[in-house]
Formats: sequence, C-alpha cells, structure tokens
Amino acid sequence: MRLTPMRFKEFTWPHNPEVYTVERRRRIAVHQVPFGPCVMQELGGSYRVLTGEGVFAGEDAYERFKELAGVFQEEGPGLLVHPVWPAERAYFAALEAVEEPRPDFVRYRFEFWEDGGGYDGGLKAVESGNGGSGGAAAGNAAGNQRVHTVRKGDTLWAIAKQYGVELAALIRANPQIKNPNLIYPGEAVKVP
Repeated sequence: MRLTPMRFKEFTWPHNPEVYTVERRRRIAVHQVPFGPCVMQELGGSYRVLTGEGVFAGEDAYERFKELAGVFQEEGPGLLVHPVWPAERAYFAALEAVEEPRPDFVRYRFEFWEDGGGYDGGLKAVESGNGGSGGAAAGNAAGNQRVHTVRKGDTLWAIAKQYGVELAALIRANPQIKNPNLIYPGEAVKVP
C-alpha cells in the first residue's frame, strides 16, 4: 500500500517521516486554593498534537531541511495533509535538527498543533463588560465602573492582568465571589 506524501502549506515531504505520534490534549487549569488542595477547571475543548521524526538523505538533504525550516518561519496556520490522519489546519510549532547535519543526511523532529478551525481570521479583540448599557455602571458615583462578563476559561488572575489591576484589588471589589478560584461563565466581575 502506497501512502500519500505528507504536506504542509507548499512543502511536500520527498518521503514520509519515519515516526509519528498523535497525542490528544485537554485544556485544564490548576488553581491552588490557599491552605487547601488544588482545584482543576476544564477550559473546554481538546486538540491534537502531531509529532514525528524523519530524515532527509541524498546530496540535497541539507537544502530540503533548509526549505522545511523556511516553511517553519512562516506565520499562521496551514493545511497539514498527513498520510494516515485526516487533513487539518495546524500550526507548525517546532522543528529541530536532531544531530549535526551532514551535506547528505539530516535527521529532524517536528511538532504540529491542530488549529481546530474555530478562528478563521485569527483571534479578534472582543468588547467585554456591560457594553455601555448602564447596568452596573449606573450605581457608581463616578459613572465609570467597568464590568467584565466571565467567558469560558477566564480566571480572576487573567481578568486582573487584562485590565492592569492587582488581583487582590479585584478580589476585594467582588465580595459576591465566595471562592476566587471558581468563577463561572456569565458571572459579572467588577473591575476597580
């Protein structure tokens, strides 16, 4: 049985890599509870990581590796066509020469991360908070209280970093949050 050659963007492998590993990863955050055990929070979704190892051999081996390294330098995802697994959008995450390249032989390792296709144009900035509809800001004497609506995967630490405030100040401004390590999508977080 002849397998199709592996391809990424415009690069086609002259012969398929020798070793493939396909790993599924789940996004999980670990939060340390003060004076208690860790709490784990699933951040949603999983993705595949394809790693492998191969060789380029022959008088053009080093040129082939340099060509692959050039593809690695390109930004953004591309279509990864694998000889066994379904084609997918992926990011070229790592490329490594395993031993000193010789003019006629280069052993290399690579790593691709599945894109998931959820962001066709890349990540975009999203307005967070109350959208200027009054709501929580109406009760603020200064009239400029910011409110962040929690999205899946948010943590208080990440929200504090996003708005440039101290985590302790964010926790103090939100006494309704009983456990700062557990917040839920849709919950309103006041930003001081």
